Amino acid sequence: MSIAKVEPLTTARALRGPFDYRLPAEMADVGVGSVVRVPFGRQRMLGVVVGLAETSEIPPERLAEPIEALETGVPAELVRLGLWVAREYCSTPSRGLRLVLPPGAGVRRRRARPRVEHTGVGTAAAGAPKLLPEQDEAVAAIVAALDGATGADRELLLHGVTGSGKTEVYLAAVEAALAMGRGAIVLVPEIGLAPQAVARFRARLGDRIAVLHSALTDGERYDEWRRLRSGEASVCVGPRSAVFAPVENLGLLVIDEEHDPSYKQEGDPSYDARAVARHRAAECGAVLLAGTATPRPETWLGMPRLELPRRVDGLRMPPVEVLDMRGTDPRSGPLHPATWEALEGVRRAGAKAIVMINRRGFAPWLTCRSCGHHWNCPNCDVSLIVHRHSRRLVCHHCSHAETLPSVCGKCDSTTLSRAGAGTQRIEELLTRRLGPMPVFRLDSDIAAGRGAHAEILARFDVADSAVLVGTQMVAKGHDFPEVTLSAILDADATLRFPDFRAGERTFAMVAQLAGRSGRGEAGGEVIVQTLAPEAPSIARAAGHDAAAFLEGELERRRALRYPPFSHLTRINLSSELEPRLGSVAAHLAGELADALPEGTDLLGPAPMFRVRGRHRRRLLMKAADREGTVAVVREVVERLAADRSLREVSIGVDVDPQ
Repeated sequence: MSIAKVEPLTTARALRGPFDYRLPAEMADVGVGSVVRVPFGRQRMLGVVVGLAETSEIPPERLAEPIEALETGVPAELVRLGLWVAREYCSTPSRGLRLVLPPGAGVRRRRARPRVEHTGVGTAAAGAPKLLPEQDEAVAAIVAALDGATGADRELLLHGVTGSGKTEVYLAAVEAALAMGRGAIVLVPEIGLAPQAVARFRARLGDRIAVLHSALTDGERYDEWRRLRSGEASVCVGPRSAVFAPVENLGLLVIDEEHDPSYKQEGDPSYDARAVARHRAAECGAVLLAGTATPRPETWLGMPRLELPRRVDGLRMPPVEVLDMRGTDPRSGPLHPATWEALEGVRRAGAKAIVMINRRGFAPWLTCRSCGHHWNCPNCDVSLIVHRHSRRLVCHHCSHAETLPSVCGKCDSTTLSRAGAGTQRIEELLTRRLGPMPVFRLDSDIAAGRGAHAEILARFDVADSAVLVGTQMVAKGHDFPEVTLSAILDADATLRFPDFRAGERTFAMVAQLAGRSGRGEAGGEVIVQTLAPEAPSIARAAGHDAAAFLEGELERRRALRYPPFSHLTRINLSSELEPRLGSVAAHLAGELADALPEGTDLLGPAPMFRVRGRHRRRLLMKAADREGTVAVVREVVERLAADRSLREVSIGVDVDPQ
């Protein structure tokens, strides 16, 4: 008799498998990774076979049989990976396994859908140019690692300035892996960058490329997943979820723009695709290649480096002018006179510019000048954002929206002030002053529709002369040789967040946007508007000096015991009942304090602002012993999740929060 050990795909955190099922003779081919439909209590649900056995502690006559086995299962390697993610990030086996399942698992399909093609943006050549000596050296080091050469590092950081040709190194490395009969995964940080990356890789490698990301339909994703599973395609390109792609005989895992925070999943499990890639590469003997111009401090410290110190076009990095906004008249608007002068120069030259402000909407808040009334979200403890085009006040946390008022509801005054500036207001100012030169806006409000992101970038690409204004989306990986000016407004805004990574993120944001300028023969310039010109993150970014910034940042983190010199684990609690939330948070903190490894700092529970009508508390652990801390948190949270009296309080764990 064969016994299948099945993890049911349930959402219940307190329910733990695996559960034993008796396999009938007609299911003799069911193995680890098979997806089955099983009776579970009064329900029928999907489950994943995570093991096989010859005997069970339960008598055979009491064991149920699976109802059916689905056509497509997952490789055993991915089953192990999904279960590892569940353990590592204090989640459930079900949620970990869902990450590795075929898209739309359990949905009956009548016909195959046509394979989707994505078009690229940017006018960089798609051919195979001759590599610079430093690119050749990098490729040689990667090939040596792929070959298993003695002493070769299997984890490598490709540190290259913007425009240094990192993508060409990726392409050469993937070609080398394919020549050895091995597959590859190339991770990109944003869905909007996937079409550009796919176009570059498909131009060189043809139909061996598959793409996986959430903007595709389930049917389209399933077809791409099936091509990889069958070996028809051997290279997968996509954002963080592509780290779970069923690539056979994986030899190379590339993480492009490895600094980008979007590699961290916000939901449960709160996995970091960079850590998952590292684990998967180690498990299957693959090479891990992380590339960026602005490495994270932990990557800079922990991985051997391959350096690309110059741009492939031979042009120097663009000069950066830092404009101190502290002495400007607030009534003059959000753009410095020197910024306006530079933009008008772009218009006269028939060139292009990119303007970034990392804030959506028209204005960050609306206030009555007469009585001081401020418009807040009724569900969240945050301001409502003015969206002028739709004439709405919108909450960017819960999407609550109200009609934009013309008078104050408290005092009937018409003196309403729209303070600050967002992408919509900047777009309006630029359109009014620089017309008829077109102005394109790129933020999550306007790029929410399917394909909208790529369409906006394509329109900017083909325009003779234009300005692209938007949030940090405009700073990521785009290659437009006609861009001669990059400007960032309110560059120090991210420094005001109570976040130990604030300096790191500000440096990356400024340096990455600076890299969009001056990629053509006309050269370029960069303008940084800030209230903190002396901040190391801004000053070092203006000097294109990543090494100096990272050395200072590592020294600061060592003194404060922040990662990579410690490990963080965060527990988030929320409830509509604030008193109940407070008592559960205090109880949880007490249990943790008694069980955490020695030397672990436990901070909190600290209150956070309300979101979607739910009050929130947070506990943070700073530990030297990561494994021990995660194990304690997992045990305590699982015990509380099984307590039915706590159902009104939601508990989530974020390991290695970003």
